[in-house]
Amino acid sequence: MIPHDSIVALATPSGAGAIAVIRISGQDAITIGNSVFKSTKNKELTTQKTHTLHLGHIMDDFKTLDEVLVSIFKGPNSYTGENTIEISCHGSTYIQQQIIQLLLRKGCRMADPGEFTLRAFLNGKLDLSQAEAVADLISSDNEASHQIAMQQMRGGFSNEIAKLREELLNFASLIELELDFAEEDVEFADRTQFHDLLNRIEFVLKRLIDSFAVGNVIKNGIPVAIVGEPNVGKSTLLNALLNEERAIVSEIAGTTRDTIEDELVIGGIGFRFIDTAGIRETEDVVESIGIRKTFEKIEQAQVVVFLFDSSEFKVSGLKLKVELEKIKNQFPLKPLVIIGNKADKLKEIEIENLKSEIPEILLISAKEKLGVEDLKNRLLAFINTGALRNNETIVTNTRHYDSLIKALEEIKKVKFGLETNLSSDLMALDIKEALYQFGMITGQVTNDELLGNIFANFCIGK
Repeated sequence: MIPHDSIVALATPSGAGAIAVIRISGQDAITIGNSVFKSTKNKELTTQKTHTLHLGHIMDDFKTLDEVLVSIFKGPNSYTGENTIEISCHGSTYIQQQIIQLLLRKGCRMADPGEFTLRAFLNGKLDLSQAEAVADLISSDNEASHQIAMQQMRGGFSNEIAKLREELLNFASLIELELDFAEEDVEFADRTQFHDLLNRIEFVLKRLIDSFAVGNVIKNGIPVAIVGEPNVGKSTLLNALLNEERAIVSEIAGTTRDTIEDELVIGGIGFRFIDTAGIRETEDVVESIGIRKTFEKIEQAQVVVFLFDSSEFKVSGLKLKVELEKIKNQFPLKPLVIIGNKADKLKEIEIENLKSEIPEILLISAKEKLGVEDLKNRLLAFINTGALRNNETIVTNTRHYDSLIKALEEIKKVKFGLETNLSSDLMALDIKEALYQFGMITGQVTNDELLGNIFANFCIGK
């Protein structure tokens, strides 16, 4: 059911500011707005053209609440597809609340989270994946996540899925037709063309599924654990990366007893750095808990940065290699960056010896901020940004990923059925399930619970 009542919400962040925008959408939105608006030129909002601006005052009977600008958007040419007005008022929280309360008394109700975008979806202005991209766009905090959200909101992902679904639907219709003429034993669907289509769909689905590995880390940030023995400069490195004194730095071993996290954007990609407690044998109960948390953070991290004091390598090189092997064996699939800190203290011969002992080593001086840019470039190299640079479709939504996995399973069943001459009625069932999963992504197949879960995560004014 498409609702027709009028909803109201603050569309700008709550709190005081220079201006605030209050949004109304619904069948009677313009009429309700007109009932509280007095134009400086005595205009009636109900008679004005769409996409126009009007200066005037919001009146509560004879009391003036504020001088405002009102924007008119008549359906279906609005964001929601309904009559919509936006009131730009001064940003006082008192003024905001007074205007909203007045509109509630005039017949509006408070919008639910994401209800404006939900109405846009219900009125055919956006499909479901585009609607979800709106939330991603609002929450994007780096260039890469913004780029992906914009591409999805413009319909890049939807178009790929819709094209595959349409082609599969055409063949499904022909197979259904064959079932109606089962006694005549005729084939309407060309099996060779159908096999080619299934191969193409399988290829696209696999590409989209594989892109989720990149999309997920771009959307949520890439967790990087900085680990090593106490007092090797982990906190100094974190401060150098962030360019601020985020972590306490001390000569006393074991200063960091809990994990410290902060985010940094490198080359348009968000990285979440985690400074962990130094790994060593200790009888200190609190420090022991911190070391246990260190290994938990390594488990959660996408990349591990192992830091050691390069000036002490002569003395503790064997112990260091044992610790390094322990991490490699415990986490064999995690990318590992081995960093020798305090390289400014090394002689040329010592640098050459270190590089021969550990060829993949990166030498830096966190205190002097030497080699920090090289570390950033090394971290960026772990992320496959080729698809991003080529503006390819990248999947970032877990719900979409789940539907793509299920659709691929069904396509594989259809392929197997085609290759083993399975009866058309059984193949038709698998095709219907694949079509269902495609529809779940774009919203051609929905239910109230699904929509409730998706839009509950939106902010109120969107």
